[in-house]
Amino acid sequence: MSKNIILTNQEIEHKIKRIAYQIYETFVDENEVVLAGIASNGFVFAEKIAQELKNISPLKITLCEVQINKLNPELPIHTSIPKEQYANKGLILVDDVLNSGTTLIYAIRHFLDVPLKKFKTAVLVDRNHKKYPVKADFKGISLSTSLLEHVQVVFDENKNSYAYLS
Repeated sequence: MSKNIILTNQEIEHKIKRIAYQIYETFVDENEVVLAGIASNGFVFAEKIAQELKNISPLKITLCEVQINKLNPELPIHTSIPKEQYANKGLILVDDVLNSGTTLIYAIRHFLDVPLKKFKTAVLVDRNHKKYPVKADFKGISLSTSLLEHVQVVFDENKNSYAYLS
């Protein structure tokens, strides 16, 4: 199966910077925001956004890792910080790829049990194959792909990150 690179490391860095500025503009009136990254790649993406936000804004950034079973999202969802730490704050739910919307919609449902000042979503790649009425407020790139194609994001520690379509 061939890999078609859709985002290079440099393009991903530009998307992260742009998304960070958009988040700052949206949350400029807040003192603190919580970046809740969906475990593994979503959390890595959230860490990268957090680092950029620290470079460009005075916002206090709290990172939260969201553990969700992607094969069975009805199972309980766990977060790395207690609900009290994100209650009454602005929160951005972050994932690498928005495909059907299943993971994002179940994670959103989890956070709706807590009062939030503002709630937004951010993804690097939006595939436009939604099964649920969920959208990304901040997105790196939108792709219209076939259902047989697969988008994968690779975050490499050696600054060689990329996204590909297979």
